[in-house]
Amino acid sequence: MSDAQPTAAVRTDSVLFSEPGARWRTVAYGPLLCLLVLILELALRRGPVHWFGLAFCAILLAGFVTLQVVAGKRHVSVELTDSALREGTETLPLESIARVFPELDEESWDDEPWESARALGELTGVPRRRRGIGLKLRDGAMVQAWARDHQQLRAELSAALDRLAAESAPAAKKSADSPAKESAAVLAASADDAENSVVASGSDSEGDVGSEGKEDVA
Repeated sequence: MSDAQPTAAVRTDSVLFSEPGARWRTVAYGPLLCLLVLILELALRRGPVHWFGLAFCAILLAGFVTLQVVAGKRHVSVELTDSALREGTETLPLESIARVFPELDEESWDDEPWESARALGELTGVPRRRRGIGLKLRDGAMVQAWARDHQQLRAELSAALDRLAAESAPAAKKSADSPAKESAAVLAASADDAENSVVASGSDSEGDVGSEGKEDVA
């Protein structure tokens, strides 16, 4: 016989929406431009070739853009899964979101209350070239999610919340039915005990009456 124990299936959250914030390919733009200038200098042969200057510029541009890419991936990246929404360095469980506010009406002059709410992440506000999405949490607070493609994030987030609500509804109903079933079982057991007590007391009474009759006859 095999001693292997069955292992429970581990659920992995699928990525529903993702924005990297920055892409590593942008690091190569500066060095490629310097390489193009070097090729032109070699091809035209009109004056000295600036080997050192072009190499220094390529390294400088690559280093500067690398810092921007690292910061972008850390602070302005977005990822939505089946269980959580990550905005920059802050992760918000979907279970804590009560509502997604409707999209702003461009023709309205009134400001929505959630527009002044805190933006998720470490930044002081919604990052540049991103649009905010109003969220109401279950504790009553309001926050702003954000994304470059805010319409797709809104649609995916709303669908994920609907699925989460549909999955949690049977569990909530089951937990609500359990106390009722337990109470009914307790009441039924109490009724059985009471009935048994009544039957037992009746039997005892009949026995006492029979004994007294026999004594009278004797």
